[in-house]
Amino acid sequence: MTNKTTAKAAMIVLLLGGLAVIATAWGFQLIGGYDPCKLCLEQRVPYYVGLPLTALALVLGSTGRRGVAALVMLVTVVVFAYGSGLGVYQAGAEWNFWTGPTDCGGTGGAPSSAVSLLGDLDGYRLVSCTEAALRILGLSFAGWNAVASAGLALLALIGAISLKGAVRESQA
Repeated sequence: MTNKTTAKAAMIVLLLGGLAVIATAWGFQLIGGYDPCKLCLEQRVPYYVGLPLTALALVLGSTGRRGVAALVMLVTVVVFAYGSGLGVYQAGAEWNFWTGPTDCGGTGGAPSSAVSLLGDLDGYRLVSCTEAALRILGLSFAGWNAVASAGLALLALIGAISLKGAVRESQA
């Protein structure tokens, strides 16, 4: 397999895998009824940044601009590594390995008036960043995000290295 083929395969798997992860998060929220906490929402941001960057790198790589694509993929590595770090931070707080954020308690907006406050409180469920809503095979949503984001960062690194190798191959 050539570097160009490896890079393209890594980026496609990253794109499809990342889309599956973010779709799963939205599915648990919209279909499963699991309200995300503030930190959970913050863990989605690397997907909203990293997936378009990956698509951009895929286009750049296929149009021959592999050097620029490799730089974009290096940025993508950092984005998903940051996302993995956020997942580790929240999962550690859920296991009481360290203190979680003090400002994390829910995602609802401010009440529109004092009169509506009591009515809003009736249907409002406070979501904590330090309590796992669900564990699957021993890991919470945050723990699985740490694993998924680390895997996506690794795929981005493989893509970046392979793109750089493809640049060298085309220069030889």
